[in-house]
Amino acid sequence: MRLKESVKSITYLKNNTAEVVRDVARDGRPLVVTQNGEARAVVLDVATYDRWREAITMLKLLSLGEIEASTGAVVPAGRAFERAARATDSD
Repeated sequence: MRLKESVKSITYLKNNTAEVVRDVARDGRPLVVTQNGEARAVVLDVATYDRWREAITMLKLLSLGEIEASTGAVVPAGRAFERAARATDSD
């Protein structure tokens, strides 16, 4: 991705909103919006946003798992599956 092509001023965004939304949705490439020469916001298409949120959620879960494992807050897999089966049976 060429970042230079994906940076526009807020004035450009105001004047070309429909075009920007169309291009971002079509290309799946984020657009960095600047204000007074500084990056202030990013415009993403919905599919990319959803993928990023899912990826962040998975990374958080992995991080929590690593913390739990390092502190010894784990149970053997067999016991975990038994608990899950009991919980499913009671529903």
